[in-house]
Amino acid sequence: MARNIEIKSHLRDKNEVLDALKELTNHPGEIIKQTDTFFGVPKGRLKLRQIEGACSELIFYDRPNTDGPKLSNYEKYEFSENSNLLSVLCQSLDVKGVVKKVRYLYMIDQTRVHIDEVEGLGHFLELEVVLKSGQTSEEGQQIAEDIMAKLGIKNDDLIAGAYMDLLLKK
Repeated sequence: MARNIEIKSHLRDKNEVLDALKELTNHPGEIIKQTDTFFGVPKGRLKLRQIEGACSELIFYDRPNTDGPKLSNYEKYEFSENSNLLSVLCQSLDVKGVVKKVRYLYMIDQTRVHIDEVEGLGHFLELEVVLKSGQTSEEGQQIAEDIMAKLGIKNDDLIAGAYMDLLLKK
């Protein structure tokens, strides 16, 4: 199972962080439109991610619902846009809800940096430090904290859980 260290935070100033990312990465970023359908499962989380103009993904992940850097274990399965997997899952599992977002993707070494515009919620930053074989969680947490500092993300801005959780609380 693949592993990464994740953080998620509210964004106070999206444009300020986007400017910092463009300077750090020397890249304008990639814009990705995603729709995530979450399903009720007994352990972890299961979502089907539809990506505009690309293959879709079925993603299982398990992580604690805590603020700050946290270890996430995950598995991904890619399939074509034309698959009927969404229909099969919707008929066989409880649908918890749907999250629609526009994602700005940047890469800093082994870290995926996302600026997300989430429909109904607002703007967020997400870091995913993809751990290399043999790399410890602590090393990944340090990388996440270093990037947070460079982007001006404060501990007070960090949130626990997934966007789906935030939408369900509304």
